[in-house]
Amino acid sequence: MEKEILLLDEEGNELILPKSEQIPQDYFKKGENIRAVVTRVDLKNNNPVIILSRTSPDFLAKLLEIEVPEIFDGLIIIKKIVREPGERAKVAVESYDDRIDPVGACVGMKGSRIHGIVRELKNENIDVINWTSNTQLLIQRSLTPAKITSMSLDSEGKHASIYLKPDQVSLAIGKRGANIKLASELTGYELDVYRDTEDDEEEFDVDLEEFSDEIDGWVIDALKKIGCDTARSVMRMSPFELEKEPISRKKP
Repeated sequence: MEKEILLLDEEGNELILPKSEQIPQDYFKKGENIRAVVTRVDLKNNNPVIILSRTSPDFLAKLLEIEVPEIFDGLIIIKKIVREPGERAKVAVESYDDRIDPVGACVGMKGSRIHGIVRELKNENIDVINWTSNTQLLIQRSLTPAKITSMSLDSEGKHASIYLKPDQVSLAIGKRGANIKLASELTGYELDVYRDTEDDEEEFDVDLEEFSDEIDGWVIDALKKIGCDTARSVMRMSPFELEKEPISRKKP
């Protein structure tokens, strides 16, 4: 039997939060305040029955409106929200004011605005992306945190073939397929991912910036000036060639 929760609002009205509308990780104690949105009002014996939800995209939209003044004021518009409650959500936002970064405003300084929402949604991973009418770019952004190598788009059939480096495929698919499922819902396209193995030599190359905690910044800058911006490009140079180049620290 479904375990629904009976709630009372400040005016003493009874509200019902069905199990199907609860986040899987939800656990409530008697007397605890609960946040949710009203999804519908049913009639039972001519009495209104108010149904709540914590899994609806509208609930996340309302939380964002509370935490982000720019959304409340209408300066930032939420174009679309898709959710896998308790797991992951993707929010596409747009600003009609060029001076406002919609993603930055929603996330807040060091994540200050989004952290409270994440806690409320039981650590649901929230990806906030910039909305765009460019389908290819929207698909690319929707698959965050994966980085796409290339894409083949069938606009008529609403289908996209996505090519990624092998280490990016699992990121694109996500835990239990949640990331690619939500990206598909957000963009309205059926997405298929493939491993891009055409350029094996460059497949596992790493940008020199990745070694910034081990290599001094001035060394990385000097290497970049001679065209070595990845680990593989440095390895291709012989010790003699490296010694020949003017890689020296400038005097302060």
